[in-house]
Amino acid sequence: MIVYGRNPVREALRAGRRPVTHVWATRRAAGEPWLRDVAVSDARPEAIEARCGSAAHQGICAEVGPYPYAGAAELLAAADPLIVALDELEDPQNVGAICRTAESVGATGVVLPERRSAEVTPAVCKASAGAVEHLRIARVRNLADFLGDAKRAGCWCYGAAAEGAEPYDRQDYAGGVVLVLGAEGKGLRRRVAASCDVLVALPMMGRVGSLNVSAAAAALLYEILQRRLDRES
Repeated sequence: MIVYGRNPVREALRAGRRPVTHVWATRRAAGEPWLRDVAVSDARPEAIEARCGSAAHQGICAEVGPYPYAGAAELLAAADPLIVALDELEDPQNVGAICRTAESVGATGVVLPERRSAEVTPAVCKASAGAVEHLRIARVRNLADFLGDAKRAGCWCYGAAAEGAEPYDRQDYAGGVVLVLGAEGKGLRRRVAASCDVLVALPMMGRVGSLNVSAAAAALLYEILQRRLDRES
């Protein structure tokens, strides 16, 4: 895999979870202090773009090993886990942005379905600003079955929805939590929604009917984080 952009390459080097076998950079990008002890091959911008397939490379790209997915059971085994489950999100920008927020709030991990879902690609790495290198991400065959496993492990599953949902700020969010977010434009699939313990919604006071899924994820995750911090204080 070729990851590109300064943050994705830097975090791949920092995390050390997968091998970084080669780094290419422009002369300017190669001057970054965090590359001081890294072997870097000099390359022109157009050569880097050709190698990584994106103009958003910021003068650097790297060849890295396959993404080290975690096991779903590993996430559920954590004490009072906070897990983000994404129901068939295919837009790598949204998946990456949600992973960035999940890592920022200290989430235990993210769960993706194996089918009809974005996986961890270079575009997801870039959109996450390298957060995927530190975050545990698992892939599951059936998301509704995973939610059943989560409930048996003592987690409470909250599905984000626009209709027929309870206010997001009237929930407890104690103990193990799985936050489930639906696909862009489609929301949660029926069986996935039915597998949640409760559906929650953010208030919409303007004229636009919904938030981008990554924006909704950020609002909900920081509400959950604040509740956890309040209980610790």
